Amino acid sequence: MEIIYFKEIESTQKYLLENLKPNICIWSDYQTSGIGSRGRSWLGERGNLFFSFSILKKDLVNDLPIQSISIYYMFKLKKLLNSLGSKVKFKWPNDLYLKNKVAGIITNIKNDIIIIGIGINTKQSVNYDFLDIEIDNKKLLQKYFELPNYKWKEILPELKEEFYKFNFKTSDNIDLSNAILNDDGSIEIDNERIYSLR
Repeated sequence: MEIIYFKEIESTQKYLLENLKPNICIWSDYQTSGIGSRGRSWLGERGNLFFSFSILKKDLVNDLPIQSISIYYMFKLKKLLNSLGSKVKFKWPNDLYLKNKVAGIITNIKNDIIIIGIGINTKQSVNYDFLDIEIDNKKLLQKYFELPNYKWKEILPELKEEFYKFNFKTSDNIDLSNAILNDDGSIEIDNERIYSLR
């Protein structure tokens, strides 16, 4: 993975979508126009960590359901942060929380390349939470890319345990306390299978 730093950038996700090639990570301490899920902007404070990286579809772990890419890469981040002493929890399908949101992820697929963008409030936040541990952004990014490529089946039991332990309401006020997390990463509510809240 080639890692390129920008002191300031409009959007790491937009940069990779416009300069499409695999195995590149673009990161910055500040985005002027970050992209969030469901067409929203990601408003992050200066000094936090914003990064996007591109991988070929064929390089995904071979048992990962394509619709669960965001779940997989965000849960890997959650595992890393927990190992460093953070108490962040995973909120299905694509956020990390303390009392409020700490990190979010967005995934785009273009041709045979997947672009994954993550924003983490590592230092500060006005509207959300920020990490409960101190860590240098560059060091955190390096540790993230040093993580093993877990099989989906390896993280699924831990993912399910976390899902049932922390019953969140979604941002659209959907109650997940009676939801079932399926093996492919989707959830079932009242016999309806849901893959995304977008």
